[in-house]
Amino acid sequence: MSGEQPAPTKRSPYITRDGWQALHQEQQALWQKRRRVVGHLSAAAAEGDRSENAEYQYRKKQLRELDRRIRYLQKRLPELKVVERRPEGTEQVFFGAWVTLVNASGEQTVYRIVGSDEFDPKRNWISIDSPMARALLGHRTDDQVRVETPAGGVALTILEISESGDNTQP
Repeated sequence: MSGEQPAPTKRSPYITRDGWQALHQEQQALWQKRRRVVGHLSAAAAEGDRSENAEYQYRKKQLRELDRRIRYLQKRLPELKVVERRPEGTEQVFFGAWVTLVNASGEQTVYRIVGSDEFDPKRNWISIDSPMARALLGHRTDDQVRVETPAGGVALTILEISESGDNTQP
């Protein structure tokens, strides 16, 4: 064993306008929180023996975590490309689309294809880098799509492609 770690998977640089704004706001909030944590850290450091000072240890850890996320956002935000709207003249699945699918059992699911920095499984927002999104991109309404999942292949039919979240999951 060489001890080398594999190169991290390259993530798509695409993001929605709302996603970019959310990351930008997160970065600003982190800077504000960092200032407060530094103040608490200074106060804890002034209390004396740092090796047995739980508050000092906690604030140091909190500061490391904040700095790690801030560094990530400082590097990632300039790399991102905001996708404003759907491609002109296409009825195909596109970045940012809401896609209504039905499986062989008749169960419907609605997914939104978003950037890797904004995916949210609770909201059914899937990353453009996911196998599901890659399988859907470029297909049209009524197309059947086969998606490979850990449990095996699944056949899905595209019922609707929408630019907004008007279509809700039944």
